[in-house]
Amino acid sequence: MADKKLTVAKTGNEAMAEAMRQINPDVVAAYPITPATEIAQIFAGFVADGLVDTEFVTVESEHSAMSATIGAAAAGGRCMTATSSQGLMLMAEMLPIASALRLPIVMPEVNRTISGPINIHCDHSDTMFVRDSGWMQVYCEDAQEAYDSILIGVKIAEKVRLPMMVSTDGFIISHCMANIDLIPDSDVKDYIGKYNPKTWLLNPEKKITIGCLDLQDYYFEHKMVAIDAMRKAKTVIEECCKEFGDRFGRKYGFFDAYKIDDADVAILAMGSLTGTARVAVDNMRKKGKKVGLIKMRVFRPFPAEELAVVLSGLKALAVMDRSDAMSGLEGPLAVETKAALYNSTGKPKIHPYVYGLGGRDVQISEVEAIYDDIYDLAQGKKKFDENVTYLGVRE
Repeated sequence: MADKKLTVAKTGNEAMAEAMRQINPDVVAAYPITPATEIAQIFAGFVADGLVDTEFVTVESEHSAMSATIGAAAAGGRCMTATSSQGLMLMAEMLPIASALRLPIVMPEVNRTISGPINIHCDHSDTMFVRDSGWMQVYCEDAQEAYDSILIGVKIAEKVRLPMMVSTDGFIISHCMANIDLIPDSDVKDYIGKYNPKTWLLNPEKKITIGCLDLQDYYFEHKMVAIDAMRKAKTVIEECCKEFGDRFGRKYGFFDAYKIDDADVAILAMGSLTGTARVAVDNMRKKGKKVGLIKMRVFRPFPAEELAVVLSGLKALAVMDRSDAMSGLEGPLAVETKAALYNSTGKPKIHPYVYGLGGRDVQISEVEAIYDDIYDLAQGKKKFDENVTYLGVRE
């Protein structure tokens, strides 16, 4: 384990930009969008000050930012960009191309609701909109986890040869200050290593074709290569997280379980809400109720088998989504959790919640009320009138 550390106060955006500085990518192409603008803006300052030798490309849109990043990555570069919300929507056309070409792009993504109506605050509708684009997805609770996840993400992406987005809740994490422990630059460089792409367009010794037409005769087989990479990514994620924990003392996995071993009921959630939920768990424990929390970190690839094992001892579970699938059913996390448990025996009763759309805050008391309701559900004292509860919505 590294015995040197520097504790500094950083916002989430500053922490992710700092990770990018230490990575020193070959190319960063970017276009500003609230609340992710600062990431590229701060990094551009590092470029101007000569702290990195990155080629920084300013483009006319987020679509062009991803297009330029894809081109640079295909040419053999270690490449990054950053975006949020409508910017991610504008990138959406290009995201499956990055995954199909097996390009290990790492992108900080600041979660912000997608229009309409126009809103600049947090929910997970932007990343959930592109959840099936072939990108790995990690959701962070705080600035420290965001900083660490960018560094781990580079390692994972380059081993799996798929792109990854590392998400933080807009304004809640991106603009709020917190103490984080920075890893020395030399240790980061040693951890991520030198990038050695398997193939690249500018290699005259091994010529390849990228972007060609692929019809019925081969499309399916070529798509299966990326699908298979995503299915095998879980092993690499475990290995890279373990190496990071062994080196730097901060351990990560597919999810973090809090007071779950003897819990009767639990909440499953992602992002900054999990910090609030942890306080609620402690309060409920003081009242004698055995409750726990599962903080989902990795949403893509979805760790179905691992999650089923953790949830197997519970009597009831509340799944909290910060986005709605607009399907008439529950949110995306709840849908996938139910699918993961479909073949399990002894699975808990599940009730889904959708919360915090458009940045609406969630109080500790509201989370405690959810625990009370789920506790009653487990004991057969409560039935919900609807298949999903929209938390705090006014009539």
